[in-house]
Amino acid sequence: MFGKRGGNIGSIDDAPPIQIEPVSVDTATELESSNQEAPAPTAAPAAAPTAPIAPPPIPQSASADSPEKSEDYYDTKTSVFSALIDTIDLGQLAQMDPEAAREEIRDIVNDIISIKNLAMSIAQQEELLEDICNDVLGYGPLEPLLARDDIADIMINGAKSSFIEVDGKVENASVRFRDNTQLMNICQRIVSQVGRRVDESSPICDARLPDGSRVNVISPPLAIDGPALTIRKFKKDKLTLDQLVNFGAITPEGATILQIIGRVRCNIVISGGTGSGKTTLLNCLTGYIDQDERIITCEDSAELQLQQPHVVRLETRPPNIEGEGQITMTDLVKNCLRMRPERIIVGEVRGPEVFDLLQAMNTGHDGSMGTIHSNSPRECLNRIESMIAMGGYNLPAKTVREIVVGSIDVIIQAARLRDGSRRITHITEVLGLEGDVITTQDLFVYKLQGEDANGNLVGKHVSTGIGRPNFWDRARYFNEEERLAAALDASIDETVE
Repeated sequence: MFGKRGGNIGSIDDAPPIQIEPVSVDTATELESSNQEAPAPTAAPAAAPTAPIAPPPIPQSASADSPEKSEDYYDTKTSVFSALIDTIDLGQLAQMDPEAAREEIRDIVNDIISIKNLAMSIAQQEELLEDICNDVLGYGPLEPLLARDDIADIMINGAKSSFIEVDGKVENASVRFRDNTQLMNICQRIVSQVGRRVDESSPICDARLPDGSRVNVISPPLAIDGPALTIRKFKKDKLTLDQLVNFGAITPEGATILQIIGRVRCNIVISGGTGSGKTTLLNCLTGYIDQDERIITCEDSAELQLQQPHVVRLETRPPNIEGEGQITMTDLVKNCLRMRPERIIVGEVRGPEVFDLLQAMNTGHDGSMGTIHSNSPRECLNRIESMIAMGGYNLPAKTVREIVVGSIDVIIQAARLRDGSRRITHITEVLGLEGDVITTQDLFVYKLQGEDANGNLVGKHVSTGIGRPNFWDRARYFNEEERLAAALDASIDETVE
């Protein structure tokens, strides 16, 4: 079909490297690294695949539970990969349908294995074929991990060390990269798809995969042992509140109250630590926004998966190589106010933009939402005050607290417990000020009761007995007061001391 198969394949080891088209800079760089002829380039690739290749079902040997591959395997793979690059025309390959390109690569690799007389079992050959296809068309050794839907996080700490999180527990992932250069090329391929770069001049980068999975890369010289790649992986099927109930993250009555809170346009802050499920919960709550509302999202890397028809998604931009052109979260939130939003959703509030978000919540954009890193509702309020101070706003403490009280209606606290489970531990209302102190009341709390024989924590979501929340009038305005009263009554009946 394409390439140079035929008469030249018999002398494949002696064939000079072909001139590779710009679309395949990553692959060419990998070849240079494997032959140790030149160092890897530091600039981001000129272009990259427009979408990740959906890999076929993973062979058993490619799973994270498979044993480590031997050095002989990697030596064979490097030899076959080099011969493959000498044989194919990567310019034509880039223009082919992904599945057709994958089949063509497999055919050529099979020919190379035959000519080189490599002694391999069928399973080993299939594994080699899949690895090389992933290297050329996808994300190399990451592909088997990205294909698994039970993995929450992928953590690559240099070429020889990799870990994954499954069911809340971190375990070793038996995958490795040929060297740090290959890992760096894959990082560049990922970030270039969203118009960003990672190299010595810009060694830290936030990006995303096409499915919304969050990606962070930190490269040498900041990462001493090689590039560190962290992927917060999204499930293929978006979680719902009903599924969170099945997982035990919240009771059915608590889920009903969260639905009502989301629909009646309460201003919500979701608080929690790293990996506690804040973004997942935010996605769940947005599912109960009315279909006719105009929603604008602001994120550092776009990962929210809203299903409404009228959504505008905005994303921050880092500075360019000259240090110019940066667009911060504060810039996006300020611009939102000129776009006639009905709700503003900030993926993660971590700086002075919190002040602009509070202003938006307090000036007619009811139902706005955001997430904040903090360990309790009370600490969340303290962090908001601290972030406003970080922005250089010289306001009295009481004025700041009045703004907070007038803006935020509900704080939902999420937590990742020590057994790896995730729970919604508080649904807390912000009531007002008593003197200089912000007053709050808990509607639901999660109380630990111990652990079972397997070391899993056992607890109970307990209603605090509040029969008339502060947002009762909002619920009545949206004709939700009967459902809210029923959920509160049902939860009171099940309250345990």
